[in-house]
Amino acid sequence: MKRGILLVRADATVTSGTGHVMRCLALAQEWRHAGGDVIFAMAQSTSAIRARLCSEQVSVVAIDADPGSIEDIQQAVAMVPFYSVEWFVVDGYHFSADYVSELQKVRPVLLLDDNGETEFYSAELVLNQNVHARAEMYAKRAPRSRLLLGPSYALLRNEFTAYRNWARKIPERGTRVLLTMGGSDPKDLTPRILSALACLSMDALQIRVVVGGSAENRSGVAETAARFPDRVELMSNVANMAELMAWADLAVAGAGTTCWEMCLLGLPAVLVVVAENQRFIAAHLAEVGAAVDAGSAESIDCNSLAQIAAEALDDRGRRLQMSQLARQLVDGQGRERVLEVMQTKGESCA
Repeated sequence: MKRGILLVRADATVTSGTGHVMRCLALAQEWRHAGGDVIFAMAQSTSAIRARLCSEQVSVVAIDADPGSIEDIQQAVAMVPFYSVEWFVVDGYHFSADYVSELQKVRPVLLLDDNGETEFYSAELVLNQNVHARAEMYAKRAPRSRLLLGPSYALLRNEFTAYRNWARKIPERGTRVLLTMGGSDPKDLTPRILSALACLSMDALQIRVVVGGSAENRSGVAETAARFPDRVELMSNVANMAELMAWADLAVAGAGTTCWEMCLLGLPAVLVVVAENQRFIAAHLAEVGAAVDAGSAESIDCNSLAQIAAEALDDRGRRLQMSQLARQLVDGQGRERVLEVMQTKGESCA
């Protein structure tokens, strides 16, 4: 039987939101694989995000209202009969408890949440894919709400499926570094970190730097990369992140949703907290030994960060340990688990 529409309510700008949209895209891919269609309803988006969604045969419709407003709710609810919506997916910090409650009245809601800071949770399903997720964070929730907690529910896109059972080789000395600060890099960290890494006195060092499609600092990154043509390869708005992670011996990355992708591939990582909501992710991955927490973007010393990376590249034992511990957290089947629960819940709500 053909599924109804999965209506995703998520936004992205040049400063934030790309990770939210990308993890929703992973679920959208699984929904389409199961025979349904997907619509992203967006009040804010970028040309790169819209192009990526369209390339995945996902429709994008505009919400002509302030994100999270009453008008936003009204427009989202009005789409239910028009598009035969089966489920809502809501992902973003500007969606209040009242917003979710109003949608839940007409269709079941899957709410993606990271920090348990909303005053009440009424959604049919609450998904927190982070390693710090705990049930007590959601004590104030509706009796019917089911919690999906931890990296076993991490939503990873199609490109990572082939790497679920991939075995990473850990060289005695690492030489390949992947640098990525997320989809937009609003704090313009990439040029500074890239310069510090490229200046390391290490033989055979290779750096691939990925600039997100919504980033506005590509020219600055390109200028920095041009100073080190033998060491640095610049890539923009890539669709093969899994392949790049498989290539690398070490990542220097923002501590967002990319972390779960790196965990699946057992990629040792030095993490930078680019946004406040990433602080828990970096701290807990460091606590379990799966990554290095290099601190926040506001206080980062790029030369010290480069030295941390250099030490990790020289220490096979440490990289091996990080790789093994990271790999234990994510098996790449999170989106199937989420969809299975959605199907069960949907049948009970019918």
